[in-house]
Amino acid sequence: MRFFPRPLRFWTALAMLVYWCGIDAAPAAAGLAPSQPTAVMAIAASRDADMVAVQRALENRIVAQKLTDYGVAPQLVQARLASLGDRDLHTLATASRGLPSGGDATGAIIGVLVVVILIIVVLRLMNRQVVVR
Repeated sequence: MRFFPRPLRFWTALAMLVYWCGIDAAPAAAGLAPSQPTAVMAIAASRDADMVAVQRALENRIVAQKLTDYGVAPQLVQARLASLGDRDLHTLATASRGLPSGGDATGAIIGVLVVVILIIVVLRLMNRQVVVR
């Protein structure tokens, strides 16, 4: 106990006590509980979700090109979407859920290439030889 004098023991014990009390109290955080949506809010949220699904389908390059080929302007499409009823919008959203959402496969190809390059770099850092046959 020569290396750990009495005042140092006291302050160390006090610091540890404060630290442990802080750790013990930290997980006891509070937050607001979400309210239950009313029927009107649920319908609005459903309509918004359907509208997002249709908008994503319209962002697809192939769909946009087909609409342009048929002579439909993007402004006319947006105006027609805004005037659709809930049932029609839901039917259109359900039909468009199978389509890819926006763009083409360029992002996916770039993602695969990045993963492959990362694997090669990690293998080279581990002094492994990468052989492609």
